[in-house]
Amino acid sequence: MRALIQRVSYAKVITNKGTIAKIDQGILALVGIKQSDTEKSVLQLTEKILNYRIFSDQNDKMNLNVQQVQGKILFVPQFTLVSDTNKGLRPDFKSAGSPEHSQLLFDYLVNHAKQIYIDIKTGEFGANMQIELCNNGPVTFILDN
Repeated sequence: MRALIQRVSYAKVITNKGTIAKIDQGILALVGIKQSDTEKSVLQLTEKILNYRIFSDQNDKMNLNVQQVQGKILFVPQFTLVSDTNKGLRPDFKSAGSPEHSQLLFDYLVNHAKQIYIDIKTGEFGANMQIELCNNGPVTFILDN
């Protein structure tokens, strides 16, 4: 399981239905799920995202997590994050989870995160989405487990 997290001033998800999710200060988390991922993988990654210290304290050091700054989280499923790009000029998606497996684990991630922290929004699984954001910093990290 892999997440690309970005500290954002704002982010929103747009589909053919219009804007379906929007946050102010917080984290945009693009989440890729592998076929080998389990509920345990989800729990570990969720805890890491919720507690990762990427927000500045009064001394301008990254010592605060999203909960401590009362930020929001926008989770967006993105299977391309788990592609293999080591060979050739075309990504290989053989390690990506099936749509059924990935949606099940993505939903589990969102539900688990909502049990811990209320300010959670999501993109739409399987939809063609446009993501608009202002990366604050810029601050971007890749979290693997």
